[in-house]
Amino acid sequence: MSTRERSSGDTRTRIQQVALDLFAERGYEKTALREIAEELGVTKAALYYHFKTKEDIVRSIFTDSAEQIDELIEWAKTQPPGIETRREVVRRYAALMGSNHKLIRFMHENQPGLRDLSIGETMKNRMLGLFQVLSDDDAPLADQLRARLAVFSIGASFFALRDKELSDEELRQASLDVALDLIRR
Repeated sequence: MSTRERSSGDTRTRIQQVALDLFAERGYEKTALREIAEELGVTKAALYYHFKTKEDIVRSIFTDSAEQIDELIEWAKTQPPGIETRREVVRRYAALMGSNHKLIRFMHENQPGLRDLSIGETMKNRMLGLFQVLSDDDAPLADQLRARLAVFSIGASFFALRDKELSDEELRQASLDVALDLIRR
């Protein structure tokens, strides 16, 4: 990768991070591209070079996250079936979401705005793929539900415990403990 390509990738990542911070703090609908540019210390034209709209920024963030989930699903498919593989999938998913806690916060606090964006279907399909590697279709329904709730508990913990003064690591560990308790068979 050339220095120019790396710099462009670094700028893209920085734009995503700043936009996500602003979206999580102020809300997607209440954040303008101009504000993102100001926070970055660049002109709106410089921001347009990388992203034309707020939706383009959000789509890129979700695409990156979806690719990481795809990699986890593909890894799981190469592993022997069983509880240890499922528990490792949950551990890896928790680590992934722990590093993306701003994205989770953004998703929880901007659900009405997200419904209108095209990325919703992409993430729904990734979650369905994750559910498939965590439980068999012939497993008891309660076990299938536990596997799905394990995934949801990881994301929901950032919302459910937001009134607690916890470090990111404490929150990640608590959500992981609950999720692993749900993976029983």
